[in-house]
Amino acid sequence: MRLLLILFIIIGVSSCKEETVVKPSAQLRLEYPVQEYEMIDSDCAYGFMKNVHAAIEMKANCGMNISYPNMSATIYLSYREIDDNLDSLLYDAQKLTYDHTIKAQGIIEQPRVDSVSNVFGMLYMINGNAATQSQFYVTDSVQHFVNGAVYFEAKPNFDSLYPAVMYLREDVRRIMETIRWKNK
Repeated sequence: MRLLLILFIIIGVSSCKEETVVKPSAQLRLEYPVQEYEMIDSDCAYGFMKNVHAAIEMKANCGMNISYPNMSATIYLSYREIDDNLDSLLYDAQKLTYDHTIKAQGIIEQPRVDSVSNVFGMLYMINGNAATQSQFYVTDSVQHFVNGAVYFEAKPNFDSLYPAVMYLREDVRRIMETIRWKNK
C-alpha cells in the first residue's frame, strides 16, 4: 500500500509540467523595393522597360536574361524572327506553358492586344508548385516574336514564393506593355 502511495505521488509530481504545444511553421515576411523602370535600348530588334533593381545579360540571337539576385529569380527572354513559322512559334509557346499542368493548380491567361504599337501576346499566370509561375509571348505577327519565362533557383513552393511571384508578374506585365519593335 505504501508503495502504491509513493507511486501516485511520483506520477502526480512529474505530471505537473507545462504542456508542450506544437506551433505551426512560420513564414518569412518578404518585402521588395518599389518597382522603378528604365528603358532598355540594345542592338536587338526590340526594346522595353525593365526594373532598375534587375540586372540584364545579353545572350545569343538577342535573347536576354533579366536576373533578380535578391530573389534568386530570372526572367529568360528569347527572340525569334518570324519566317512563315508563326503558327509553330505560337504552338511551342503554348505547349511550354501547358506542360506545367501536371503540377499547376491553375493557369490563367491574360491576352495583350496593342494595335497602336503592333504588340499582341499572352501572359500565362501559373498557380501551384510548377517549375515556372509566369510565361508569356509577344509578337507583331509579321516579323518579331519574343517568348519569356520566370524561373526561381529554388524548389517550387508557390505559397512561399508568392510575394516574389506577384512582384515579378508586375515586371513581366511592364515588359509586355512597353515592348517596342525596331524596323531593320
